[in-house]
Amino acid sequence: MQTMAVEVQDDYVNDFMNYVNNHSDRITISKDKNLEYDPYFYERQKELQKDLEDIENGKAEFLTQEQYDDEMNTFFKELKSKYDN
Repeated sequence: MQTMAVEVQDDYVNDFMNYVNNHSDRITISKDKNLEYDPYFYERQKELQKDLEDIENGKAEFLTQEQYDDEMNTFFKELKSKYDN
């Protein structure tokens, strides 16, 4: 058995469901809970995995909340001083 995602055009849903119902002994449809909560779940999961890999191999840095706050405060101070002059 294979599991796959299928996208069906809105105007073809009824025909598709009729086909599935006529072949229900060979096709099972189940809703993906992840997609019910977040339609972009798998795209976000892929991005997160890439971000974690970038952190592990040194392409990106993971900051603590304190480090992030310090960096942002410095950035905004520099930005403000640039436009105040």
